[in-house]
Amino acid sequence: MRRIENAAIGIALGAVPVIGCFLAGWWISIPLVPESRIFLCALAGLSLGGLVDVLFLRGWIRHAYSLKAWVWGAVYVFYSVGMFGFFMGVPVFNVILALPAGVFVGRWLVHTGADSTRMRRTARRTATFTTSTLGLVCIASATVALAARSTASDLQRMLGVSFQVTPAMILGLIVGGGIVILALNWWLAVKSVGRAYEYFLAHPESSSAW
Repeated sequence: MRRIENAAIGIALGAVPVIGCFLAGWWISIPLVPESRIFLCALAGLSLGGLVDVLFLRGWIRHAYSLKAWVWGAVYVFYSVGMFGFFMGVPVFNVILALPAGVFVGRWLVHTGADSTRMRRTARRTATFTTSTLGLVCIASATVALAARSTASDLQRMLGVSFQVTPAMILGLIVGGGIVILALNWWLAVKSVGRAYEYFLAHPESSSAW
């Protein structure tokens, strides 16, 4: 179990500098170098991210549960932005991130010896943070959808409907869908924190001190 846990934390933390440096090398180089060299700059960024992991990742894993909350919050925001971009502005898939976030927080609570009262309070705070982040993602998605002229035709083709999609329908879908996924995100965050806390509390061999 410890190996799986270390691997999961290593992937979560280690991918940040690799992906971040790769994308930074790609986008920063666009206005600065010829098009034929952009990919080389991206590879240079990828190599830099790999070097950061070689130098620091083992220490990050070892002290994962001692890192400041803002560090993990920044990691969560990084993946939220990445998920938003990967699925081309559709925020539905960002809800998935509430699960690993909740599991990690539940594990951290057991690691720090938190009682059930603190667990419930922290679960609500986790839900507040993750849902607020998703709310910003939804606002960005809604802004793009309302500004794009092709949104109506894209939805009509995606849903396979024969009638014309109106701006009122788009707005209703944005508001209604947004409320649903925000509520789902809150529920998933709270539940995953609680279930992870209960699991690791009942299996002390899986939550021994690091």
